[in-house]
Amino acid sequence: MRTDLCDLFGIDVPIFAFSHCRDVVAAVTNAGGLGVLGALAFSPEQLELECRWIDDHVDGKPYGVDTVMPMSYAGKDEGLGKSDAETGKVDASVFQQMIPEETKQWIERVLEEYEVPPLPDDLEFGDSGVGGGGTGLLGWTEGGGRNHVDVALRHAGVKLLVNALGPPPKDIIDLAHAHGVKVAALTGAVEHAQRQKQAGVDIIIAQGTEAGGHTGEIGSMVLIPDIVEAVAPTPVLGAGGIASGRQAAAAMALGASGVWTGSVWLTVREADISPLVKEKLFSARPKDAVRSRSLSGKPARLLRTAWTEAWEREECPGTLPMPLQYMVCSEAQTRINLAARKEGAKARELVGMPVGQVVGRLTQEVSSADVIYQFIDEFIETVDRLRQTLDAANTEQA
Repeated sequence: MRTDLCDLFGIDVPIFAFSHCRDVVAAVTNAGGLGVLGALAFSPEQLELECRWIDDHVDGKPYGVDTVMPMSYAGKDEGLGKSDAETGKVDASVFQQMIPEETKQWIERVLEEYEVPPLPDDLEFGDSGVGGGGTGLLGWTEGGGRNHVDVALRHAGVKLLVNALGPPPKDIIDLAHAHGVKVAALTGAVEHAQRQKQAGVDIIIAQGTEAGGHTGEIGSMVLIPDIVEAVAPTPVLGAGGIASGRQAAAAMALGASGVWTGSVWLTVREADISPLVKEKLFSARPKDAVRSRSLSGKPARLLRTAWTEAWEREECPGTLPMPLQYMVCSEAQTRINLAARKEGAKARELVGMPVGQVVGRLTQEVSSADVIYQFIDEFIETVDRLRQTLDAANTEQA
């Protein structure tokens, strides 16, 4: 299963694992793949702690950090979303002022329908463990993404920097290269992949529509070979609908040099996912992973829930552009998750998360290392079976 990317990063297998959970990142890296930490929801201070923890648990092995510097978001053309030169913080208040009152009121009606109470009087949005800092802005601006990059590049173990929703700015690519760090970017279209290559991105991640989170409209079977041809000889990782060795073999047969995986790590033993969400994922089928703008304002594949369906209602005022959509929903999601802790709560119908169509294969909890080993075994079996089939066909013809 080795490819040139294994030699490039000093890893055993070209399996790249995206996860917001540091335990998963470390477990995958220790098992021979390359774990990539999703930085989006972390403040710079939190990301520093996460990277330190990973450093302490991977014994010098490489890992990556994934951030988001979108090509477009509300207010970018006006210069909004940049970090303050002195504090490094991004002013969230200017975005909060852009959120329509109509949308806030509609969300309150949905929460009332599902019996979601306000936050307790002794708990404010933004308290430790609640609300991710209290703004809901996360890292979905150029300033937030740059803060994450600054933290990542301080850690010698970080050997890959990944960006979603477009190529990173040229100066970020140059900065990463100056630190000896490779840069990858996700894309769902050939023209975007070509733009990323021109910008200097080292690895293109061709992500089919089957993938969880932000994703395009083209399936992996079509997208991967098209991008491989369009950006050659730049290496490509196949992504979207990959949770087994057979699927990895298919991606590499299409020309990929490895695979980028995400959803498969949601239900592993190390994943910091609530029992309720894991239960929902175990019982979900591929059709239950739907594309919706309800998360961020951009199309993202999420687990179908009463929340995603509410945003499709006729009376819904519509979703907002990034980063306003996540901001307006952030406190609501905190309230939903708190209310859902009660057994039998109606709020449980609203709980979900990003996940790809491969969710139908996630039926039991196993360790991250076992997932890697299963990938390898099934990959070898698939390649051997194909070789035997071709050998048999050639023998008959002879």
